[in-house]
Amino acid sequence: MLYYLFDYLDKTFDFPGTRLFTYVTFRSGIAFIIALIFSTVTGKKIIEFLQRKQIGEIVRDLGLEGQMSKKGTPTMGGVIIILAILIPCLLVSKLGNIYMILMIVTTLFLGTIGFLDDYIKVFKKDKEGLHGKFKIIGQVGLGLIVGFVLFKSPNVVIRENIQTITVNDTEVVDYSPLNIKSTQTTIPFVKNNNFDYADLVGFMGDNAQTIGWIIFILITIFIVTAVSNGANLTDGLDGLATGCSAIIGTTLGILAYVSSHIDYASYLNIMYIPGSEELVVFASAFIGATIGFLWYNAFPAQVFMGDTGSLTIGGIIGVFAVAIHKELLLPIICGVFFIESLSVILQTMYFKFTKKKYGEGQRIFRMAPLHHHFQKAASSGIVAKFQKPSYAIPESKIVVRFWIICIMLCVISIVTLKIR
Repeated sequence: MLYYLFDYLDKTFDFPGTRLFTYVTFRSGIAFIIALIFSTVTGKKIIEFLQRKQIGEIVRDLGLEGQMSKKGTPTMGGVIIILAILIPCLLVSKLGNIYMILMIVTTLFLGTIGFLDDYIKVFKKDKEGLHGKFKIIGQVGLGLIVGFVLFKSPNVVIRENIQTITVNDTEVVDYSPLNIKSTQTTIPFVKNNNFDYADLVGFMGDNAQTIGWIIFILITIFIVTAVSNGANLTDGLDGLATGCSAIIGTTLGILAYVSSHIDYASYLNIMYIPGSEELVVFASAFIGATIGFLWYNAFPAQVFMGDTGSLTIGGIIGVFAVAIHKELLLPIICGVFFIESLSVILQTMYFKFTKKKYGEGQRIFRMAPLHHHFQKAASSGIVAKFQKPSYAIPESKIVVRFWIICIMLCVISIVTLKIR
């Protein structure tokens, strides 16, 4: 809203200073500051409200060190993150931008699903929360909406980096003169790093591009569901999912910034995405909101984000990556989420396999997701036999080490744009 106000003042009255709002960097900085201040200042009031309403976490005793001390800690704190993202975006972004609209819809959509899940757990006293199939239906539905909008909207286009030419011993990227709709995406470690999903069905001739869009929509659905659930599984230790999300958000913001400026895109030899600069504003609000929430969520946590927050931040990350055509970088960027999810899948599959074969289920890890493996002191599990030390690692140390790993992976993901 402020963007349109200052734009009006600039064009009508030539008011001094109003042109600052035309700069994405300025609006991004304002969005970050507003989100950070809101999540820290207003967050305290929301936590006090949750405490008065006795909206506390229900904790099952899994034999983890310090676990029972978390009982009664206010949950549903993801509301703080959602509000801290939406308010600065509504104030300083171009609300007519298709990418901003998609991100706001994603935030509200998955925030509602997560809120319903937490509501059922806390107020209905049903520890299972919203049935898993309804979560999946919601995530699939959002993926379908996002994929279809990116397919049909005339404002979602790219300008393809078609070739590299040498001018005075300097390599210059030559871009297509026209904006086009395309199912291309960026792949790491490859010289000409554009991959078109339509190439998978090139044998279909004239129908290849249409089928390519169907493949793109299916991949979007998978990514939204996978990353959303991955963030949900990672949210098991104080500050773990929050800190990793802030790091990932920073990385995606950088990728959006270079993709939305033709000079930087040319230097990195990646596709130019007109209009995606508004995603930088959203990323800044996202980073500010998660860092501000970390003020209260860091060990020992004063509030948990619950599914209201974890499902939302995961979905935001997934949709954001798809929007800037960097979804194939997610296994690196979201490596922590990926490993956490993989540990659960492997643990479940191996337990079922050994139970069927030997009559007694065996485990790979002491406990899954992976962060609980390091938190548990028991010596069960295949991996545990080789782990030194065998005692439980303090929660705060596990979280910081996972943050460090997340930073390393995110740096690698950015570096891949030049390593080909």
